[in-house]
Amino acid sequence: MRFKKAGNRDLPPRMLRRVRTLKSGKQWVGYYYDGRDENGKRIEIPLGTDLDVAKIEWAKLDRKAVPRITRLLGDVFNRYERDVIPGKMPRTQKDNLLSLKQLRAAFADAPIDAITPQIIAQYRDKRTGKVRANREISLLSHIYNMAREWGVSEKENPAAGVRKNKERPRDFYAGPEIWDSVYKQAVPELRDAMDLAYLTGQRPTDVLSMRASDCIGGYLQVAQGKTSKKLRIQLSTSNQSNELGQLIERLLYQRKERKVLNPYLIITENGRHVTASMLRLRFDDARNFAIKNALTENDKVLAERIRQFQFRDIRPKAASEIGDLNHASRLLGHTDKRITETVYRRIGEIVEPTR
Repeated sequence: MRFKKAGNRDLPPRMLRRVRTLKSGKQWVGYYYDGRDENGKRIEIPLGTDLDVAKIEWAKLDRKAVPRITRLLGDVFNRYERDVIPGKMPRTQKDNLLSLKQLRAAFADAPIDAITPQIIAQYRDKRTGKVRANREISLLSHIYNMAREWGVSEKENPAAGVRKNKERPRDFYAGPEIWDSVYKQAVPELRDAMDLAYLTGQRPTDVLSMRASDCIGGYLQVAQGKTSKKLRIQLSTSNQSNELGQLIERLLYQRKERKVLNPYLIITENGRHVTASMLRLRFDDARNFAIKNALTENDKVLAERIRQFQFRDIRPKAASEIGDLNHASRLLGHTDKRITETVYRRIGEIVEPTR
């Protein structure tokens, strides 16, 4: 009696798996039917490289019913990471990979059709990071939708309709006292980044990626990394340079004086491009010095408010201090001004008193 090799024991009778290492280093996997030709000579009939399709072809050749395919979620996670995530924006890719790590720990060994809404709700309730749990459930929902498209599952999406944890939008507002306290302690490149972020209303990553070549024809051209939204921000008003235009002129002059070779606007005094990690360290240092100064003056309330200040709060600060909501929404690149109003406007509406 012949026994199947260990590498094929998970396959139906007379189905073989062949694995080859390509020159690129990647592994190629193919499936074959161990059959006979009309002369009784053994032959291997190709069944393809997809296991599910190969089993269907095997059933035709072996005159057996097509075996029920049980696919583990871990396999679907791998395919999603390989085929779907690379097509997303870099920040979204990073967030998806973090969520996928948590989902793998909980669901990788589970059959895809065994997950129910109740199981997902239990996962939601056990997660300590409530906001992160919402992101993970949203990703799991999209993975199930893709699995249905791929034909891996015919089951209804179990994540659809599962209640999310309640989220409160961040409402911190960096008023003039907080802004000035940190700005005074900032090194020159941090001040430049703060000014550019405030005057353009853009996200930190977009601010750091702005280049000298983006300043064309009296506009600063912006392509937002998160949404791919394209903007042209005016550098002059009534034929005179506005504050953003004056800042850009100064940054371009700095590049010329320092003989900078890299293309970016935000640079250090020795001409290096300021990266996200460099910006974070410089901002943390400036904020810590500002906190110490506030504590020296025995102003614990101000110190605590400064401690809450993050660089990402500059974008909502800009949105809050623009009087016209439509103007603020367009500058931030929002298609729906309700997002600007509910999430980014963090100071109260100006109203008249009773008398």
